[in-house]
Amino acid sequence: MADARGRPVAFHLTSGEAADCKAYDTLIALPDRAPDALLADKGYDADAIRADLASRNIKAIIPGRSNRRVKIDHDRELYKQRNCIERMFGRLKINRSIATRYDQLANSFLGMVHIATARYWLKFVHAA
Repeated sequence: MADARGRPVAFHLTSGEAADCKAYDTLIALPDRAPDALLADKGYDADAIRADLASRNIKAIIPGRSNRRVKIDHDRELYKQRNCIERMFGRLKINRSIATRYDQLANSFLGMVHIATARYWLKFVHAA
């Protein structure tokens, strides 16, 4: 999960074959402050996720899957900001151990993700 500026704020590690939407419940509960909108790809296009977002008063910016019978519109201009999230993953994958997942254990891999995140966030800390 990333903030509006594309900075990583929360992680939840799933198995390699798990669909993206399986981590939704865990990720939506992680941040201290509820987001105004959720920008996600088609992998999160599920009626249950949309209903949960509506109950939390979070705007769903999720394009509908191509096989949906009833087309759902989304804010295309706001969806363009999702590029910030994809760039965040690219910045984390600069670390070769994250891009290729050398670590056998999930805890070791998640530790490397946290280290890479801390290195990225240090760019935003200014000395007084």
